[in-house]
Amino acid sequence: MMDFKFCPVCAGSLVLRADNGDSQKIRLACPDGHWTHWDNPLPVLAALVEFDEKILLARNAAWPEKTFSLITGFMERGETPEQGVARELKEETNLDADVVSLIGVYEFIRKNELIIAYHVKASGEIRLSEELLEYRLIAPETLRPWRGTTGEATADWLRSRGLPVVYVDQNFQSTATSHTAVEK
Repeated sequence: MMDFKFCPVCAGSLVLRADNGDSQKIRLACPDGHWTHWDNPLPVLAALVEFDEKILLARNAAWPEKTFSLITGFMERGETPEQGVARELKEETNLDADVVSLIGVYEFIRKNELIIAYHVKASGEIRLSEELLEYRLIAPETLRPWRGTTGEATADWLRSRGLPVVYVDQNFQSTATSHTAVEK
């Protein structure tokens, strides 16, 4: 839950209270009823990027070595998910999204996020943003997703192409970030 302390309407101190519709859910709210923090999941966009018949995976500057991911980012107000994934791809890799197709939607409950994953065929010249340290272009059949979030999106994409799904081992999961797929 975010660290809200005061009602944005009356500036009164917020309290935890049972939700009117479901007493099992506790919500942060104004005691005078002006405002409730619903704490809804945040939509996160993920791009499984196909570039020159290979899959582009990138390593975020905050991640351990050998941890590579799909391109991810948050939607912005006023854009569709497809526009958002194309914008994130451009911002993070300098690539243009030529074809964008939905893979699926995946819950990431631990971080209160909803992952909207796309397969993106891209073109252009790769130039990474300062968020990303390095990238790899790998053959689709060598993708090794982890069990969870974008790993499941990667697995679904592989299955849709008739490719085998081989997950990374359980030991890797304990050090993986939320959006990870790795190569063999």
